[in-house]
Amino acid sequence: MENKLPFSKYFVIGVMLFALFFGAGNLIFPASLGQNAGSNVWIAVAGFLITGIGLPFLGILAMGISGSKNLQELSSRVHPVYGLLFTSLLYLTIGPFFAAPRTGAVAYDIGIAPFVNENFGQAGLFIFTLIFFIVTLWFSLNPAKIVDRVGKILSPGIIILLFILLIMVVAKPLGSFEGPQEAYASGAFMKGFTEGYNTMDALASLVFGIIVINAIRSMGVTSARGILLASAKSGIVATVFLGIIYVGIAYLGATSTEAFGLFDTGGPVLGEVSAYYFGTLGTIMLSIIILLACLTTSIGLITACGEYFHTIFPKISYKKFVLLFSLASFVIANFGLSNIINFSIPVLMFLYPLAIVLILLTFLSVFFYHARVVYISATAVTFMISTIDGFKTLCQLLEIEYYGWLAPIISFYEQVLPFYNQGLGWLVPAIVVMAITGGFVRIKGTSAARFKEKTKKAA
Repeated sequence: MENKLPFSKYFVIGVMLFALFFGAGNLIFPASLGQNAGSNVWIAVAGFLITGIGLPFLGILAMGISGSKNLQELSSRVHPVYGLLFTSLLYLTIGPFFAAPRTGAVAYDIGIAPFVNENFGQAGLFIFTLIFFIVTLWFSLNPAKIVDRVGKILSPGIIILLFILLIMVVAKPLGSFEGPQEAYASGAFMKGFTEGYNTMDALASLVFGIIVINAIRSMGVTSARGILLASAKSGIVATVFLGIIYVGIAYLGATSTEAFGLFDTGGPVLGEVSAYYFGTLGTIMLSIIILLACLTTSIGLITACGEYFHTIFPKISYKKFVLLFSLASFVIANFGLSNIINFSIPVLMFLYPLAIVLILLTFLSVFFYHARVVYISATAVTFMISTIDGFKTLCQLLEIEYYGWLAPIISFYEQVLPFYNQGLGWLVPAIVVMAITGGFVRIKGTSAARFKEKTKKAA
């Protein structure tokens, strides 16, 4: 008889999932969104929540439904080589390329920069990130329970501190909403939707899903239906906490512009608002909690990446991978938070559509009998569009003209693809291809089944 879990168990797993998703970096994006969206903040937040919490929730469920042991096995439904490349790029993105360096840069911007003279900003960042990633390396090489214990204390600590701050912001707003910046003046919903990519949580959900499923199994739930229901209930707990915090911080950002002006990133927003309401003590408390939260996140990301790449290249030791990834994270962190965020956007514009399509295919897989042709065709179409989106975004970021070969392709996509200018040009083609190939597979499967049945009767 399978165990029926009480709500308290779902709540514990949900809080664990919240802790896995919630890095200090997640604080800065809704704050920046709020500042730039201004009076359009609620429309923008609606789009942000879809990609910021909706997709991660679906990612967790997709891993539960798939029955796969890990992301590489799931993505190998397209092709084993694709599974290896997609999973490797995803780990590098949520690891040493972007997310891990971002933890060091965020910790500096929120926790240290307020106490450092502006003239020594770059030197301060260098010294701080050097120490930060040496500590990350040491803990990654010497896994200890202290990281888990600190994480368990930090999660409720962050939630409590943020709720106190958000209550103050609601009770005594800093100011009124300003007018939206150009990017949010029209199409605020779609801008918020693509801004949610920056959290990288939908990508991470495809990795974290297995951790949640294993936790549920350890409590005695073994059936596919039981695991799916437990994943859903636990996921709702995590997404409710994340949603409240995202909405609150976006409101905080929107009301802060009048008092402090616009910032390049969301990091300084939280520092300034915390100092405004709680003075120096509040800033110090926020700094300590953010620093520790960033550190535990960094350790978790570097450890996960080291373990994954060691399984692919077993001849290279786990310790060498951890050393390499810590060094890479340190170097990239010194480009500064703003640059890390900006240069991650082209990669996310390429990778996110592929992840979303994989999640959709996983949910629909049973309807087309898990046929590989559907996985390949939908992924190929998405790849052709998201690759161009990545290059297009890179050119816009660098403020250069589109490459000669790129311009006619973008012009063609703009003319024929619905929602292309909103960053969702891949959506309709992917759905159409799924419907056509999936329908063909079903018709073929039904015809084959009928033929088999007639043959049996005739015999």
